[in-house]
Amino acid sequence: MNLKLLSGLADATVILHAAFVLFVVLGQGLILLGWLKQWQWVRYFPFRGLHLLAISYVVLEAWLGLTCPLTTLENYLRRLAGEIGYGHSFIGYWVPYLLFYSAPEWVFTLVYSIFGSLVVLTFLAYPPRVKS
Repeated sequence: MNLKLLSGLADATVILHAAFVLFVVLGQGLILLGWLKQWQWVRYFPFRGLHLLAISYVVLEAWLGLTCPLTTLENYLRRLAGEIGYGHSFIGYWVPYLLFYSAPEWVFTLVYSIFGSLVVLTFLAYPPRVKS
């Protein structure tokens, strides 16, 4: 397979990963802001259900010590492309700095768990509504 194509697929995986993170983090911010502003769209059940499912998956991965499949896929594609880690394209080099930090695993598990608890509490205190 074309090495440039593999590298591009790895970059696309990083973008997908960043979009997932943004959905979880910004989604919670929008839910809280929407609660204050009485925006009805933030109570839309499919949005809230997907949001809860997304952070639940992250927390479960952290508790079980699993590596995110998107990270695994990106690293696999980069190896196939003959790359070592990040650094052969702008996206492949810079976006990981926004996603990955250097800290002990327990720190991430704690942060994910606290954030997940916030999402669950928000879900319960300001529940979604099913459109009739």
